[in-house]
Amino acid sequence: MKLRILAIGKPKLGYAGEGVREYTGRLKHYVPLDLEFLKGHDESSALLSRSERGYRIALDERGSQLTTLEISEGLTRLENSPGIKNVAFLIGGANGHSPALRDQCDEIWSLSTMTMQHELALVVLLEQLYRAYTVKRGEPYHRV
Repeated sequence: MKLRILAIGKPKLGYAGEGVREYTGRLKHYVPLDLEFLKGHDESSALLSRSERGYRIALDERGSQLTTLEISEGLTRLENSPGIKNVAFLIGGANGHSPALRDQCDEIWSLSTMTMQHELALVVLLEQLYRAYTVKRGEPYHRV
């Protein structure tokens, strides 16, 4: 299974760029990962068109709140599902996701009930995916 993260806009904040570099580097040891930054006037259309033929997970404060262990189990479930080769995580811009985009996603995850700046959401997602893969491998990064 390959992970794709589609995000609106490149990180402009220094700490966010550093976090993205750190966790994409770490994640590539566990899973094929493609990170793509999109721009455009119709963000929802761009995210949907770039995630066609993939299992879509939108990041949105209205989504399901999952523990790290649930994320790890969910990744295992997706890896074991026939027909799922690509999982795309969709991170919107400052205006969030449209209802139409959320309706076309297979899952909606919330990183927090708080509204989160999209660059920070990207770093949090990458760290949680990394943490979930270390859980799957029984590595000591995650402490219970």
